[in-house]
Formats: sequence, C-alpha cells, structure tokens
Amino acid sequence: MKVKLVFVLGLFLCGYGSALSAKKQYDAYAGLVMAGYQGWFNTPEDGAGRGWHHLGGKNGFKPGTCNIDLWPDVSEYCKTYNTDFRFENGSVAKIFSSHDKSTVETHFRWMKEYGIDGVFMQRFVAEIKNKSGLEHFNTVLYSAFSAAKKYDRAICLMYDLSGMRAGDSKIVLADIDGLSLKYDMKARKECTTYLYQNGKPLVCIWGVGFNDGRNYGLEDANLLIDGLKKRGFSVMIGVPTHWRELGTDAIKDKGLHDVIKKCDILMPWFVGRYDEVRYQEFLPLIKTDLKWCTQHKIEYAPLVYPGFSWRNMKGYNTTQIARNGGSFFWKQISGALTAGCKMLYIAMFDEMDEGTAIFKAATKVPVGESKFIKIEENVGSDYYLWLAGKAGKMLRGEETVSSKVPVRKQ
Repeated sequence: MKVKLVFVLGLFLCGYGSALSAKKQYDAYAGLVMAGYQGWFNTPEDGAGRGWHHLGGKNGFKPGTCNIDLWPDVSEYCKTYNTDFRFENGSVAKIFSSHDKSTVETHFRWMKEYGIDGVFMQRFVAEIKNKSGLEHFNTVLYSAFSAAKKYDRAICLMYDLSGMRAGDSKIVLADIDGLSLKYDMKARKECTTYLYQNGKPLVCIWGVGFNDGRNYGLEDANLLIDGLKKRGFSVMIGVPTHWRELGTDAIKDKGLHDVIKKCDILMPWFVGRYDEVRYQEFLPLIKTDLKWCTQHKIEYAPLVYPGFSWRNMKGYNTTQIARNGGSFFWKQISGALTAGCKMLYIAMFDEMDEGTAIFKAATKVPVGESKFIKIEENVGSDYYLWLAGKAGKMLRGEETVSSKVPVRKQ
C-alpha cells in the first residue's frame, strides 16, 4: 500500500510540475537576454520552393557566389542539405534550412541549454507581402511557437519594415490580426511564454526614423503603433543609433520623438557603428539614451553584437568588424550592464549574412573562392551562446558584472 501511495504521489507531482512549467510566463522584458531571429534561410529541397534563399548569391550557392559569411556547425541538426562547398579534406559542406521544424527546435533547445531567455521572431514586411514569403515565415513561426513552449523560452513578434512602402501599414495590421486569431497572444493559449510588457503582449516595430531613403515615413509608423495599441498590444520600437540627436543615421524630424514616446520600449540599432576600439567612445551615448528613456518612462533595450562581416554578399572592400575571440561582444555586454541597463537585445541568433550570429558556427569552414569567418577553435563553436548565457546571469544578479571576458573551464 505504501509503495502504491508513493507511486500515485509521484504521478501527482509530475503532473503538478508539468502544470507549473506550462504556466511559466514572461511578463516583462526587464531581466531578460533576448536575440533577434531571422529564420529566412532556405534550400531547394526543403519544400518551400524558394531555392537557396538568403544563402545563394547572384549565380546560385556555390564557391564564388554566396550570401553568407559564417558557416554553421551542423553537427546537431536532424536534417541537413548537401552543397557544392567542400572542406579542406574534400568532404561535403552541409547546410540547414530554417523551413524545417527540427532546425527551429534545435535552436530553441540551445537557448534553453545556454540560458538565453528567448527571441524576437522577425517578420519582414517585404517578405510577407508575397505568397511564398508569407507561407515560409508562417511555417517558421509555427515551429517557433511550438519550440518556445517546449523549451520554456520567451517569444515575441518583430516586424521589420525594411522594403515596406507607404500604405503597407495595413498589411502589418492585417497580419497581426490573423496571427492573433490563430495564436491568441493575449490569452497565451497557444504559447504560454509569449513576452508581455506593461500587462499587454509585446510587438516590436523595427525600422522607424532611418534617413536611408525608405519608402515609408512617420505617418506609417504612427498608424502602426496606434493600430497595435488599439488592439491591446504594447510596442517596442527599433530606431537609428542617433535617434535622440536626430543626426547621422536618423531623419531630422522631431516627430520621431513623438512617435517614440507612444511606445513602451526603445531599441536603437548599433550594428556596424563601432568596433572594439571605438566602443569606449560610443558608451556615453548609451548612458545618455538610457537617461532620456528613464525621464520619459520608456524602457531601454541596448543592442549588442558579436562581430560583423558581409563580404561574400557585398564584396571584399566592405566593412568587417572582428570578434576578437569574444572580447568585442563582452565589452558591449559589460558596458551596457555597468551603465544600468535592465535588458539586452542581441543581434542576432542566426544571422549568417552579416556575420552576427551567436549560434553554433563552424571552427573549420569550407575552402575555395568564397571566404568564411571561422569561430576560433580555442573557444569552440558554442562560445557566443555561452557568453550570452553568462550575460543573463549577470543581468539577473546571479553573478557579479565584470569587464573581463569570462573564461570557460575546460
């Protein structure tokens, strides 16, 4: 009888534990390390019908014509695809597709294993305007909602307005209406871990206020933000680096500040703006940004990134920012935390085009006409995931913030 009672109690506790796990919620961005998730890599055989999307160059995906600067470490993927690239020993270099559910699951498993809180799932307006793009990103999002629930990771929608045209705000609002019907982010029915802010599900609108000749402006931004607020969402806004001074990469229109003040969280875009040497000169800008946001009761999410390179996509005379064995990444993390920032946005989890991915990337890369950045063998392919996890511990006060790059015990 005693054994039977213990068995029944064990079943009850297992069920109770599962219930607790299912109820875990992310009610605020503060205290979280989140990353951007592109999810836009396709292969000709993945069933999406998009070819070598975001992998291939003008003449396909082969040595001399490709779009990525990092090569992924594919040793843990359930499904991979052969390419025309070869390693030094002559073996075939394989690649993953974001379209496969198993790929997304692998990525979310890594997030849990390394302590990264979750991701912003990017939906590119220029992509979801067409049928194949919409179908692909819907597939990836469905996989991500499932994986976020399975691995208890935060998840949030981010609309990238790049390529949007004036009037396309209605496409975004129609899309969020459709996703709300399917996933009911407000009730967290399909995914209990959807990210909230100020008591409402959060949605990010990225690409407001840039002065690079975009075909939309503040009018569209206002329509989007007002529409999202009316629908019961809180809003995070992605803006240029110099949004506060309305200089350099930002439009010279004080209306940008009015748009920002409608939002709950602000995230400036820093990728490519500095290297490790120049970062120290850049840090005061972050401190002043944070002060402005605090005065206006807006949360501030500073961006950090591990390095940058897009030479295979743009040519070998373009910008390349070295990772320096993780010291560049860590300098930004410790700088933001020391400045008093309560949250971090990492660009990006899976971005191979611009060489900013923190996921497991290869320490040995294909050889030949296309040149790839390899992760230093002495730190390992997973080092940037590990550093992001360490950042989370320091952000939450579990470890003391240090400017010294953490050393992993072997």
